[in-house]
Amino acid sequence: MSPHQNPFLDPSQPHMMTCTVLHWIPVFTREETVSIALDGLAYLAGEGLEVHAYVVLDNHLQLIARSRNLDKSMIRFKQNTGRQLLKYLADHDVRVILDQFAFHRDAGQDERDVAFWQEGMHPELIISDRMMREKIEELHANPVKRGYVDEPEHWRFSSARDYAGGKGLIPIVPWDLGGRG
Repeated sequence: MSPHQNPFLDPSQPHMMTCTVLHWIPVFTREETVSIALDGLAYLAGEGLEVHAYVVLDNHLQLIARSRNLDKSMIRFKQNTGRQLLKYLADHDVRVILDQFAFHRDAGQDERDVAFWQEGMHPELIISDRMMREKIEELHANPVKRGYVDEPEHWRFSSARDYAGGKGLIPIVPWDLGGRG
């Protein structure tokens, strides 16, 4: 993406985004790798990112968030977590996955510059309370659709617990799902 393209229609409003691991490589199969991604979101929350909902699956994460500079926040998230996740994989000698990243490296790209995340986030502006409710429900339903759990709130790596009256793994800014719009 060129520096002049901004896929966020209004970076200060909530957007649903998907961050996909390069070539859909299943990296989020260990609690430690999921923690790196969630810690990255929690860190940015301390700097003004409002996470309204999230789910982490084996090869991608989806979230609904907003901040004054959502585009910049998400770029920082992907840069920082990508670097940390590749370091974790190298430190723990996860050769099968590291070899997959190396295989998909761009020609001429130095081994130290391997990308972790696919480019883009496919942001979708949330334009109403109704749309927000639908997107949160859609996001939380993903682990159920995949057959991982029977109920959305049973998936640990999601904000579904927060919306069911429990406590998720990272703080969120819950959206009032009773709203109209």
